[in-house]
Amino acid sequence: MDNEAVKNGFYQSVTHGQLKVEDVIIHIKAFLEEEPDAVYSLVIGTDSHEKSGRKDSKDISLVTAVLVHRKGFGGKYFWKRIMESNIHSLREKIYAETMSSLNFASTFVPLLKKDLNGAMPDYNLEIHIDVGEHGDTRDMIKEVVGMVTGNGYVAKTKPEAYGASYVADKHT
Repeated sequence: MDNEAVKNGFYQSVTHGQLKVEDVIIHIKAFLEEEPDAVYSLVIGTDSHEKSGRKDSKDISLVTAVLVHRKGFGGKYFWKRIMESNIHSLREKIYAETMSSLNFASTFVPLLKKDLNGAMPDYNLEIHIDVGEHGDTRDMIKEVVGMVTGNGYVAKTKPEAYGASYVADKHT
């Protein structure tokens, strides 16, 4: 992805290439409408990768992915990359990832609902957080799950957080 795409906030798709948010919504809506009686999950997850920076402060590349999954029949996903500066610790990195997912959800989900115009198939909305019981992030689980649930979303952590741990991670 080029810097212009990052600067202009374009989304990426393996299948559809570079897209504006309106196009992502059109593709997700079309996927939901193919089988309106199916059960869907709409998953938002973010992962990050450290970029070289100063010793005391790091820059990270944040990749937020949105996935629509038709239970038992596959799905589609789209992702967007932004850069974040001045990350000093693992805690700040996890907060930046979680906030990126929450910010994405707060703007994207209302746009999707508006475009579906009340004809919503049944879908579960989940925010996937890249923290788990095993590893350095275990002490942060309650904090970041609380951030997500406090904003009205369902939070999933590792090993169920495939939106962050696998999909977004693939593009960091």
